[in-house]
Amino acid sequence: MVQITYRDALRQALIDAMQADETVVVIGEEVGRYGGAYGVTKDLIKTFGPERMIDTPISEPAIVGAAVGAAMTGLRPVAELMYVDFLGMTMDQLTNQAAKIRYMFGGQIGVPMVLRTQGGTGRSAGAQHSQSLEGWIMHMPGLRLAMPATAEDAYHLLRHALTMPDPVVFIEHKSLYTRKEEADLSAPKLPWGKAAVRREGKDLVIVTYSRQVHYALEAAEAMAKDGIEATVIDLRTLNPLDMDTVRTHVEKVGRCVVVSEGPLTAGVAAELSARITEECFDFLHEPVIRIAGEDIPISVSQALEAGSVPSPGLIGDTARRLVA
Repeated sequence: MVQITYRDALRQALIDAMQADETVVVIGEEVGRYGGAYGVTKDLIKTFGPERMIDTPISEPAIVGAAVGAAMTGLRPVAELMYVDFLGMTMDQLTNQAAKIRYMFGGQIGVPMVLRTQGGTGRSAGAQHSQSLEGWIMHMPGLRLAMPATAEDAYHLLRHALTMPDPVVFIEHKSLYTRKEEADLSAPKLPWGKAAVRREGKDLVIVTYSRQVHYALEAAEAMAKDGIEATVIDLRTLNPLDMDTVRTHVEKVGRCVVVSEGPLTAGVAAELSARITEECFDFLHEPVIRIAGEDIPISVSQALEAGSVPSPGLIGDTARRLVA
């Protein structure tokens, strides 16, 4: 076990993958000499050189398009976008090409690439650099989606993503990079698409992912002082979804809250709520409750930014009302 930050766990995953597989290359804006927007690729150019740490012009379509072509011709690229907010400019390359190549070519060729990007609030980065757009990716067949909440999962899920035969979108929450915790980097490879039960309780189930896992755990500890015990499930991946784990715990407890930092309307929380209701209907004592981001642009104001997405207090207050 080691004490490691979320950022350094990702960096170590890239180092280990690049040492193990010479076809792994990193491509993106300032990933080489500068070391990445959030420092994940810092100094990797000293070890792997500019041929494998490829700095690009400021063009997200070019970055993703080049990665798709490279993946189809024998490399295993890691494309980095500074912010998930710029995903819209890459939608043809990502969703019309990368996501569909295996199907369009009858399984003869795939696109084994990883698209790393950063999402979420917490840095006062404003409306164009603070969004949670994982719902866009979750909606698109052909793309796998990972959103780790812990340093250990960040390492193992990225290592696993770099062995997948098809494209993986890997969204890192920008507020987790400096979070330091104990991690076992030598543990066996995580099962892809398997959720983690971070806490068990008898009164309700909280289903969430990414930074909201930590908020849900904080809320659960506060509720425990009032005699309310919550199960917290960390989905880890949104495509595939581990509905087996979710269903098992919801059926035992009968009450469920889903939490997402993305917008409420037509978002990840809506999909989770619908799936849980459909699959666990006969076991639910109350309707599934959604807690999600406000349907508004994210403010640069720290107070308004924090108030526009779920907080431990909001999760706890909502859960208490559901149990009551």
